[in-house]
Amino acid sequence: MLSTSRLSLIIACFTVFFACKSPTAEEATTPTYTAGQEIKMDKNILLDKIKGGWAGQVIGCTYGGPTEFRFNGTMIGDEVPIPWDGEQMLWWYENAPGLYDDVYMDLTFVDIFEKHGIDAPDSLHALAFAKAEYQLWHANQAARYNILQGMMPPASGFWKNNPHADDIDFQIEADFAGLMSPGMINAAALVGDRIGHIMNYGDGVYGGVYVAGMYALAFVHNDMEYVVEEALKAVPKESEFHQCIADVIRWHRQYPDDWKQTWFEVQKKWSNDKGCPDGVFKAFNIDAKINAAYIVIGLLYGNGDYGKTIDISTRCGLDSDCNPANAAGILGTMIGYSQIPDYWKQGLDKVEDMDFKYTSMSLNKVYEIGMDHALQMVERNGGKVEGDEVTILYQVPETLPLEVAFEGLYPTKRGNIFKNLDLDNPEVKFAAEGKGLVITGYAGKDAGLPDAELVLDVYVDNQVVERVKMPTGFQNRKHEVFWNYDLTETAHEVKLVLIHIPKGYSIHVQEYITYSGVQPPKRTY
Repeated sequence: MLSTSRLSLIIACFTVFFACKSPTAEEATTPTYTAGQEIKMDKNILLDKIKGGWAGQVIGCTYGGPTEFRFNGTMIGDEVPIPWDGEQMLWWYENAPGLYDDVYMDLTFVDIFEKHGIDAPDSLHALAFAKAEYQLWHANQAARYNILQGMMPPASGFWKNNPHADDIDFQIEADFAGLMSPGMINAAALVGDRIGHIMNYGDGVYGGVYVAGMYALAFVHNDMEYVVEEALKAVPKESEFHQCIADVIRWHRQYPDDWKQTWFEVQKKWSNDKGCPDGVFKAFNIDAKINAAYIVIGLLYGNGDYGKTIDISTRCGLDSDCNPANAAGILGTMIGYSQIPDYWKQGLDKVEDMDFKYTSMSLNKVYEIGMDHALQMVERNGGKVEGDEVTILYQVPETLPLEVAFEGLYPTKRGNIFKNLDLDNPEVKFAAEGKGLVITGYAGKDAGLPDAELVLDVYVDNQVVERVKMPTGFQNRKHEVFWNYDLTETAHEVKLVLIHIPKGYSIHVQEYITYSGVQPPKRTY
């Protein structure tokens, strides 16, 4: 006869199997949970799902690593091979650990929660992120510069202070917020809304909140279509982010067997980048909403198949490591670590005890920490942890307030400057027209010289509008030379004048982008 404890273990194992097995479209069910409804879950199942989410990020990120931003404005054709074997993860860990920026960025926030509690103030997260040793780009780097200059969140992510506010940055590093909030989408959204404003605003924050929401729902639902649609309720319908993802859902219904047709529809309507100075009028696009569309295309057309989900999200192109990382993490949370196919877990055992670069955390460590944070969040939100059973109080999504970045602004021109400002050439002038202006460029120095902070004044129509500090160090650099979205809608004379620059240093002024308050007419042919 089986002992009571042994019988309980067997029942728990069967429960894990049936709860975590990847559902087909026919097997998926639409739940009817109500706000505050109790959902009971064995701790083993909860841990399995948390592990599936964290491991999934690494798997998806590794698979898409070789193609990241190599296919911009085009999908990755079926004929293009993407390698996968038991050595891939170890190779990237050892040779190009910066690939996992979306994971070690997550871990910065996880570490602050671990050291200072889950009520740790945003300022601690912001300072840890700004002073970390890893390299950053786009909204993250613009926010880092702001914070190091004394501008704290939410101002550090506000679009008038951060021209990358709509970029993907928080979207790729928001997984932790969902993984610590099983079945509690509003708890995930609250964490995401707070931390997302360190580096983003508007659609950039919504991208992270949406990803975190899908993670939170994936703990308790096995219907991916439901998860994709339900999580979107946290995002205001008036936002372009919501409209873009709603379009993907609609096109999936219209073309249920053709992800490439949906990709083309996304490309036709949502491929223009408005804010990011690196993407305006270029094929490069790191905007949150179009890359989120590629996550969702993978999740919907993958039909619960792990490899298919990852491959489709990757082959959509653009940020083709971060997008499948999110998709693989969300599906991994739904089915659990134990049900991720062995083919996709091959090589995982070689890296699970290795700390991510710039951190003191490995996957095995974050599995445990993530479990602890999830249990704390369950109790914090009215649930219970009793023995081996966790009782979650289910949350129905509440919609965040509307935020719109770059509202009423339309890019009109990308012009060349390409001048080096130094001791011999301390000034550059050019004409620009519009109510918004961004100037791209960076500070540089001759080999062997120490880093320094260079200074210039920006004049618009013979008036100094900003004194700009340009560090030469990559870690604390200013991502763009200058931006201003509050000019008058007219022609302007712009002048950059060096104030402080030692010999051997220079500021490389590259391009300018102008914005109008009047939307240009659309071409009709």
